[in-house]
Amino acid sequence: MKIFQIGAAGGVGRRLAKRLTDNGVEVSGMVRKPTQSGVVAETGATPVQGDLITDTVADLSALMAGHDAIVFSAGAHGTGMDQTTLIDGKGLEKAADAARAAGVARFVLVSVFPDAGRASGASEGFEHYMRVKKAADVYLCRTDLDWVIVRPGRLLDEPGDDHVTAGPAVEYGEVRRDNVAAFIAGVLTNLRVSRAIVELADGPTAVDEAVATLAIKT
Repeated sequence: MKIFQIGAAGGVGRRLAKRLTDNGVEVSGMVRKPTQSGVVAETGATPVQGDLITDTVADLSALMAGHDAIVFSAGAHGTGMDQTTLIDGKGLEKAADAARAAGVARFVLVSVFPDAGRASGASEGFEHYMRVKKAADVYLCRTDLDWVIVRPGRLLDEPGDDHVTAGPAVEYGEVRRDNVAAFIAGVLTNLRVSRAIVELADGPTAVDEAVATLAIKT
């Protein structure tokens, strides 16, 4: 299996890349900044230079060609509403179009839980982020790609235990980035989970079991 990751240097991305390469999967990790190449290389993935903002669909498609699946976990990470629009929004649209052009049907998107930030009084920037992420989800759903949208709860950096709660609607809660990576790795190897939106939090169910249950339902 050969996976193309967009956002491979991020918190979820680098954990996923390490998990995949440790299991013999070939991973190409797209980085925007040359300084991120070392982070990706440390996971065992191959750094690939690319830019969601300046690259064309054709540019991105050329990078994706020959891969079996795309994982999109890139984000603007609070650098401003304009960047959020260009990366989380337009960037996702470009990536989805590029995947179709490259003939890579499998596309996993890390999105956001609908309840995120609702208890703390969200800022204008955060509300913009939520609108952009929802629009990106809608865009991907309307393609003919074999998509899966993963909506994790509040992300934590503590070590994971490969146990989650996963489904089309679950209670909002925390989820460790390790567990998100484990879940995505499971989805990548179980093609029966298809065209599904999955909310994700830490929980009592082993990742393999959670993925298998979703495969039955989708």
